[in-house]
Amino acid sequence: MSMYPISSTRLSRRNVLKASGFALGASVLSLRPAQAIDASADATANAKTLTRLSLNENPYGPSPLVAEAIRREFTRLNRYADATAAQQLAEQIAAYERIPVEQVVLGEILNVLGLYLGSEGGPGSEFLYSTPGYLALIDAAAHVGGVGVPVPLNEQYHNDLVTLAKKITPRTRGIYLVNPHNPTGTVEDSHVFKQFLRESSQHAVAIVDEAYLEYTDDFEERSAASLVRDGANVMVFRTFDKIHGLAGLPIGYVLAPRSLADALRKQGAGDAEGLGRLNIAAAGAALSDTAQITRTRTTVAKEREQWVSVLRDLNLPHTDTYTNFVFFDTGQPQPKLAAAMRAHGIDIGRAHPPYTNWARITIGLPEENLRAQSALRQILR
Repeated sequence: MSMYPISSTRLSRRNVLKASGFALGASVLSLRPAQAIDASADATANAKTLTRLSLNENPYGPSPLVAEAIRREFTRLNRYADATAAQQLAEQIAAYERIPVEQVVLGEILNVLGLYLGSEGGPGSEFLYSTPGYLALIDAAAHVGGVGVPVPLNEQYHNDLVTLAKKITPRTRGIYLVNPHNPTGTVEDSHVFKQFLRESSQHAVAIVDEAYLEYTDDFEERSAASLVRDGANVMVFRTFDKIHGLAGLPIGYVLAPRSLADALRKQGAGDAEGLGRLNIAAAGAALSDTAQITRTRTTVAKEREQWVSVLRDLNLPHTDTYTNFVFFDTGQPQPKLAAAMRAHGIDIGRAHPPYTNWARITIGLPEENLRAQSALRQILR
C-alpha cells in the first residue's frame, strides 16, 4: 500500500472537466473505412509503415451509421453541443441498459469519479484495485489525497476476490475492478463475481470497468449492470472506444446509483459542451447498430482463436483471454521482444510489471495478425 500526495479537495466544474479530458477539438475532413485510413500528414515515414497492435483499438472501425451521423453534423460544427443531444443519448443508453435515465452519466469519467470519491472520502481514504491494471481512477484519487491499495492478481491471472475482500477496512472508499481484466483478458465467473460485488459494496462503492465485456458472447449476463438495476452500491463503466470503434472520438458512460449519478452531474460530468457534438452523434449511431457489434465480436473471436493456436504451437504460456488482445509469456524480457517485433514493423507496446516477461498484443486485421504471428515465429524460433 502506498500513500499518494494530498492536494486541494475542492472541485470546480472547470477543473473536473479539464481533469476528465472531456474537451475535444476535432476537424473531420473525410471518412473512409478504418482499413483504408492513411497515416496523418505529419506522421513520420516509420509510423506510416508500422502496424500498431499496442492500444487495443478496434481495427474494423465504427458502424457506417457513425459516418452518416457525423456528416449530418458538419454544418453545425460552429455550434456547441446542446443539452438536448446529450439527454437523447442518455435516454438511448438507458433504454439499452434497461435502467432509469437518471442513473446514466455520460463521459469518459473514471478520473472524474476518482477525484470526486477521493474528495468526499478525504485524505487517507483507500481505493482497492488489482495490479497490474488500468489506473485512471486510482491516479485521479491520488491528486486529492487518496491511498491506492494494490492487490496482485491470483495464480489464474484473475482479480483476487478473496484477498480484495480481506483488504476492505473502514477507510475503504472505493473498490475498482476491470472485467475482463486488462492486460490479462481474463473474465470473472459471473455468479462468484456478482456475489463479491454485492457483499463488498455494502462497505464501499464497487466500480466495475467493463470496457471489454462486450467482446464476450454473454456480456449481458456477465455485466454488473444487473446489480445497479437492483439498487446495489455498484457502478458500471462502459466506453465506445473499444468494440464500437470510437477511440478517435472518445466517449463513454457510467451506470450508477441515483445519488452518485446526481453528485457527479453537479460536478460537471456529462456536460454536453465538454462531451462534444461529434462524440455525442457518433456514440448514438454506434449504439444503434447492434449488427455491427455482433460482426466485430464474431470476427475478433475468430482471429483470437488463431492467435491462441499460434501461442500453443510455440509452447508459450498464455491466459484465457476473452477480449481483443492476447497476453502470453515470451520467455524473455518483454522490452526485448517488443524491440524485435518493432524491427519487423510491429508495435506491441509496453511491459506490464510485475509480468515483466509477458507481452500483450492487440488483435488486428487478419493480415496484420498474420504479419505479427509470422514475426513472432521468426523471433522465437
